[in-house]
Amino acid sequence: MTVIRRFTRRANQIWQERGIFIKAVSYALIGLVNVAVDAVVFFIGYTTLTSWPAAQQTLAAVAEACGCATTTTAILVTANVCSWIVAVSGSYVMNSHITFAVETGRKLGWRSYTKFVVTQIVGITVSTTVLVTAAKVMPVWQAKGLAILVSFLVNFTLTNFIVFRSPRPDTIKR
Repeated sequence: MTVIRRFTRRANQIWQERGIFIKAVSYALIGLVNVAVDAVVFFIGYTTLTSWPAAQQTLAAVAEACGCATTTTAILVTANVCSWIVAVSGSYVMNSHITFAVETGRKLGWRSYTKFVVTQIVGITVSTTVLVTAAKVMPVWQAKGLAILVSFLVNFTLTNFIVFRSPRPDTIKR
């Protein structure tokens, strides 16, 4: 067997077995697409909200009514949640078909989608908390980058061990 065939066979075997490292790399590559989507939508929303007086007034009223935020914080949270909503569905589809294809059989389902969204709510909560906290001490673009890194760790862990966890060996149909 040639070296290339052996390498190809081994790479395919590793891909099929989908060890946690391979899953993390795949998840990260898909995450790069999601980061681009998230960042574009976030900065469009952030720019729109910070330059549109009616949006600022509305968010200032919301912040004042709840007594829980400033207008700046309300703008950051609104832009971040909007960007998350756009990115989460694409993330589910790509991860179901690529990263966790073995676990899902490349099939989409409402149950796994719901679990995915619920676990991602934990991720967006962590991301938003990091963003708002970090934006107080660094530029918004750096705070957003930090929030993305922290949420990657949280989201991959939850997705791998809760949403798309491998079936127990004793429950696999043969």
